[in-house]
Amino acid sequence: MFTGIIEETGKLKSLNGGRIEITCAKVLGDIKIGDSICTNGICLTVTDFAENYFAADVMPETLRRTSLENLNIGGAVNLERAMKVGDRFGGHIVSGHIDGVGKITNIRTDGNAIFITISAENFLLKQIAAKGSVALDGISLTVVDAGANDFSVSMIPHTRAVTNFNFKRVGSVVNIETDILAKYIERLMNFKTAPEITKDFLLENGF
Repeated sequence: MFTGIIEETGKLKSLNGGRIEITCAKVLGDIKIGDSICTNGICLTVTDFAENYFAADVMPETLRRTSLENLNIGGAVNLERAMKVGDRFGGHIVSGHIDGVGKITNIRTDGNAIFITISAENFLLKQIAAKGSVALDGISLTVVDAGANDFSVSMIPHTRAVTNFNFKRVGSVVNIETDILAKYIERLMNFKTAPEITKDFLLENGF
């Protein structure tokens, strides 16, 4: 479990088949095999590490659902270690399970902030609400507005400067994790229970 408060930006060292290597520093401080590190919002399990990088296995489902394959070698990635019990909870509950990707369609200044608009598919937008929480490349952000085709967030300059959003441009693809409560609420509202198997049901269906 993560909070969406980025600890450092690392760099993509390699992505070959099902193995990814990330060059970094801070998150290696107390690293162990089996640790979870949120990488651009993706929960990865450390399988190997050295003095200046860690490695993890990446499943095909992860590649299909995220923006990993859009990264260039040397590209910046946001990193956060799993939260410790008793730590300050500065962001919101981030599971590291990416729901899909979106595309930045507009970036503009808004007073002392940066206003960013992102287009996304309908199944993601259904779980994004104004003033709710969303994680973009693992960054905990508050939704400013949510429309039929896109949503917007506002980011202070510090957040942009210390994350990979410093390198994002219009057209950049970002990983999206919607709020965990929204997922469960939608599931409960749309869940259809199986019909009760009664004599009348069997007769109606040809039995």
